[in-house]
Amino acid sequence: MLQTGTPCLEIEGLVKDVGPIPSLDGRMKRVLAGVDLTARAGEITVLLGVNGAGKTTTLECAQGLQKRTDGVVRLLGQDPEKADAELRARVGIMLQEGGLPPSARPLALLRHVAGMYADPQPVDELAERLGIHEFASTTIRRLSGGQKQRVALAATLIGRPEVVFLDEPSAGLDPQSRELVVELIDELRREGLGIILTTHLLDDAERLADVVHILDRGRVITSGSVAEILEGREGAGTRLTLRTEPGLPLADAFAGRAGREAITVTEPSTGHYVIEGELTSADLAGIAQWLHAHGIMPQHLELGRANLQDVFLAIAAESAEESADSDLEPGRRGSRRSAA
Repeated sequence: MLQTGTPCLEIEGLVKDVGPIPSLDGRMKRVLAGVDLTARAGEITVLLGVNGAGKTTTLECAQGLQKRTDGVVRLLGQDPEKADAELRARVGIMLQEGGLPPSARPLALLRHVAGMYADPQPVDELAERLGIHEFASTTIRRLSGGQKQRVALAATLIGRPEVVFLDEPSAGLDPQSRELVVELIDELRREGLGIILTTHLLDDAERLADVVHILDRGRVITSGSVAEILEGREGAGTRLTLRTEPGLPLADAFAGRAGREAITVTEPSTGHYVIEGELTSADLAGIAQWLHAHGIMPQHLELGRANLQDVFLAIAAESAEESADSDLEPGRRGSRRSAA
């Protein structure tokens, strides 16, 4: 097992072209345009991005499942495109589409997979941990999407890998199963595994990630811990949200506030207000007094700071705006952003 903090995956200048594409007049399409990232043992590295950003292609190049056009990839110190059986035995891969044989039954499949390794995990113990015994007699084709995810995760872990790739591990899971998977991933980190995963569930990413890389149009546009990414975004201050009567002039509650330019009040949907900025306890007292003076009791009130989902949605919106501008001006090259 690698020492905690040791790089288990290093990617430098990864480029991937596909094609030729008819819509591009037969030219190649650049899916990855210079991805750089490092994942370390004992850490959870999360790749985020909208559909088509390049997350799955990055993982597949890192695993050696796709040949890269250019760049350097080192998986446990080796080129994954030239991986031998020894390297493959040290890596666990859970694909977005599990690739499970449809006629197999879960426990029989896991025992078959376990037989390929010199020191596999006990099948019954892992199956019990993931709740697989509940549907052990059902063929794979008849399992729900969440049940298939649990079997695929067990197959990924059965060989005691040192690094695991998890592509959407929580997809299709009910809340209880999702919690089991999240807890198991956290246990794997504590055991010293290097974990690289993608997910569209941003609260899972915020809860688990040691390092986040956000991809946009084939590039990593920001990297860091969740705290570093949030600190690096403008407007990531304190936020107060409340639901009550529509059309209220809540900005009046801050009319006498020194530095009131740092506070913004919006009503993004009917009766849903968002107050953002560097709020103080005096501001909270002020809004409470204003609501009391007008005889208003909010249906919902929540105080917090911007989270990873807020940052991700803002980056996605900026990317969409840049893409629209580029479509209007074909010669224009959009500027890149950095949030860290």
